Amino acid sequence: MDPLARRPLPARPPLGAMLGPGLVWMALAQGSGELIWWPYMVAKYGAGFLFLLVPACLLQFPVSFEIARYTLLTGEGVVRGFFRIGRWFGIGLWVLFAISFLWFGAFASAGGTAIAALTDFPSGWSARGQTLFWAQLSIVGFTVALLWARRAYRLIEAFMKLVAVVSLVGMLAACLHPSARAALGEFLRALVIPDLDAIRRFDRADTDKLLTAIAFAGLGGFWTLFYSYWMREKGAGMAATADAGPALPAPGPEAPARLRAWHRYLSVESLVGIVGNLATTLLTCLLAFAILRPRGLVPDQFQIAVVQSEFFAASWGTVGRLLFLVIAGAFLADTWLATVDCVARIHIDALGALWPSFARRDPKLWYRRLVLLLAVVTSVTMYLDQPGPLIVVSALIGFGGTVLYSLGLIALNHVHVRRQLAPELRSRPLAIAAIALSTACYLALAIAYAIVRFDLL
Repeated sequence: MDPLARRPLPARPPLGAMLGPGLVWMALAQGSGELIWWPYMVAKYGAGFLFLLVPACLLQFPVSFEIARYTLLTGEGVVRGFFRIGRWFGIGLWVLFAISFLWFGAFASAGGTAIAALTDFPSGWSARGQTLFWAQLSIVGFTVALLWARRAYRLIEAFMKLVAVVSLVGMLAACLHPSARAALGEFLRALVIPDLDAIRRFDRADTDKLLTAIAFAGLGGFWTLFYSYWMREKGAGMAATADAGPALPAPGPEAPARLRAWHRYLSVESLVGIVGNLATTLLTCLLAFAILRPRGLVPDQFQIAVVQSEFFAASWGTVGRLLFLVIAGAFLADTWLATVDCVARIHIDALGALWPSFARRDPKLWYRRLVLLLAVVTSVTMYLDQPGPLIVVSALIGFGGTVLYSLGLIALNHVHVRRQLAPELRSRPLAIAAIALSTACYLALAIAYAIVRFDLL
């Protein structure tokens, strides 16, 4: 890796002024594991796999911390860092990333299932036709908003904060239903003690969905890389001086204390996203356990959000069902908004790493071009299948990428960058052990998936 310049590490602003990327994380994650796959697994298998939920979320903390830490230390996006440790490693990850995000229009169509059920418009159309109509309309609307916004990240952060808070409050209110309260004891036990009978009934056809649920507990897959770009837009650490180019913190009497303050911020921000998402995922799983499972309702196909409107309908009837559809439509569709923004940024980063002259061109112009291109591509791919299978395909590719980029983070932060830092600014053994443990767990999950999926035993 080419040596980086040195500049003084900026002091950390007040914590309240910096908080934001964690809530964006929380809202984006709500459109994947929380609303789709964990409720599916609970509605179909009851308490069988709930014991995996908390560990799956906590595994992401070391990974997200290291992703953000690279941007904090250098001011540049983590994908550019992967190119620094090896050109072909960076290209390989970028290709997997690009393939994985060919299908993220499926999140807009998943949101469209809610809006179609809410409006029954266009009248006379099939559920599929109405869903795709609203999905396409949301893509067009969000594309226009991103192209016109002066600061796309500010738009995304404001919208996602609203979605995160509204969904959390709504789910808490729904969990006051007597059915949910009555099931709470059995549900909490299942978080610790597996239901072996339910596990024995597992249908191998759901292996992909189970892996997707684990990978998307929190954010997961290639989506976790977005965290680096939200930190860069927020101006965390050396990103505050990124206009002058990437650089590492210069040694000095104030540097260690400032770096510790920034590390505390990263810990708080990551926990906001992970714990916040874990809380809302637990709430949706409780509702699926108490309300959907006894009725034999499973969220799937073009009914992903429609089935779960029973969460609110159980407490507030038709008004509740309509309210849930509004909320679900918002935080499924907003997944497309946040995703298209970061996918465009990561493509610009990768192209700049491969062709330095590209990096000197107008980044705003290329950002707009890529947003338009991605809007067209995802508009086409979401017509290829139901939203669920498309999301699963993306997740499976992303899970393989998770194993690779987790290994890359170890090499990047704890070998290449560490060598260039002053001794008092280097990572501690506990941080290295934490990311190594998460990487080993993801690798073990990938091996277990291959064994079960392809019947290798």
